[in-house]
Amino acid sequence: MGFIAIVGSGALGGAVAHALAVRDRVTHVRLIDPAGQVARGKALDIQQSSPIDGFSTRLTSAESIEAAVGADAIAICDSADGNVEHAGEGGLGLLRHLVRAGGRSPIVLAGASQRELLARAVTELHIPRAHVLGSAPVALESALRALAGLTVDGSGVEVSLRIVGVPPRAAVVAWEEATAYGQPLATEMPPHAIAGLAARIPGLWPPGPYALASAAARVIEAIALGSRRRFSCFIATDSGPLRAAVGAMPIEIGRGGVQRVLEPALTRQERTALENALEKV
Repeated sequence: MGFIAIVGSGALGGAVAHALAVRDRVTHVRLIDPAGQVARGKALDIQQSSPIDGFSTRLTSAESIEAAVGADAIAICDSADGNVEHAGEGGLGLLRHLVRAGGRSPIVLAGASQRELLARAVTELHIPRAHVLGSAPVALESALRALAGLTVDGSGVEVSLRIVGVPPRAAVVAWEEATAYGQPLATEMPPHAIAGLAARIPGLWPPGPYALASAAARVIEAIALGSRRRFSCFIATDSGPLRAAVGAMPIEIGRGGVQRVLEPALTRQERTALENALEKV
């Protein structure tokens, strides 16, 4: 394995680096930020915690975006100056610089405000759809699973559900295929409780940096290790009036990024809501 590049050493970037390190499944994490002193400090702080946290991942830092070229995966996070997620024109310029430098690695947009950046990366920079995705919906799913677990007087670990569409207002939960303890969630939870959970989704968005970091770390590992894991992530689709409408869909991830898009099990009403969400983006 080569290394994982994290672009941006703000609160999110530092949290992603720490999450990858303590999970101890990748060998080298490189934290990249023009504010080199901040990136070096965070990399050193995380590295010095290795005897306590028990990991062997190596942490380094760099100031130039060219240092991301050749990575197994690249996470686009936030700047050290103000913890602002790389998005908009600034984020697009960063990706353009990366492409011109020869970057061909899969890109994970770790933030919650980078949907537009994903669409423009595909339409304007012509980055292959399979090579760029957003991991924020994974964090939202984790929060909703935790709440569902509490509702059934159990643990979110035992709950399985998928969120598709466009969070927060146009998120669609595939309640038809959701389960708790191996049983359909609808048999464990009354309809009003399910409706109550759905109504809480807008309040769960955007997830905090640690939740986003945990989600990004799992997606990055799937890409770097080629484990063919399945997650609900932001991807550019062919739906909607734009050439690249971005919404959350269940996908299979492996080396190179998105291996295939999976078809969620939705009711007719849920599918209509998903189609409407993608057409409005």
